[in-house]
Amino acid sequence: MSNVDIDDLAAAVMDGLEEYVELAEDVMKDAVTQTAKAVRKELVTTSPDGRTGRYRKGWRASVVEEKAHMRHMSVHNRKYQIVHLLEKGHAKRNGGRVAARPHVAPAEEHGAEMLETLITEALEG
Repeated sequence: MSNVDIDDLAAAVMDGLEEYVELAEDVMKDAVTQTAKAVRKELVTTSPDGRTGRYRKGWRASVVEEKAHMRHMSVHNRKYQIVHLLEKGHAKRNGGRVAARPHVAPAEEHGAEMLETLITEALEG
């Protein structure tokens, strides 16, 4: 705690707020990176194997856009054409359906919860 002159109070409050904003930005960027990596790891372990395992191994977490105040990351598969088919199921060529194998939606839900938890804990603690 330091003593602040009444004339300098506004400047002292602004300095404190700017410091908090910088801390919050760093915390949020780190939380986004940690969450994207955790979601990728979960998808690698819960994805269907297939014959070659290439789908399971194809998950990537990459930075889409980063600016001074934000980081946008994407978790995607190199075999993006079949993600929807595996997640939702699809019709077979000769009739019938292939059962859905939901693996993306649960990972997305876990990621949203994890991100909220990481940010909340870091800013409160």
